[in-house]
Amino acid sequence: MKDYIEERAVAIANYIIDHNATVRQTAKKFGISKSTVHKDVTERLPLINPALAAQARVVLDVNKSERHIRGGLATREKYLLHNGHR
Repeated sequence: MKDYIEERAVAIANYIIDHNATVRQTAKKFGISKSTVHKDVTERLPLINPALAAQARVVLDVNKSERHIRGGLATREKYLLHNGHR
């Protein structure tokens, strides 16, 4: 594996852990696709640093389990703003 890919995978994991970031937030921050973030954390990182991969995975799993709540809140916010209830 190329050195820069390994470095990116570690940087991504550290960002996710430090900022409790979602895949989407991380992809935007690093200027890469969500699928690349996912592949780095789930496939590449376990080969480089299994402990760091496990930590990042915990954060992503929590975020995934809560995403329906964030989506509902965003929709609620959208309708409150458009209907003048703010």
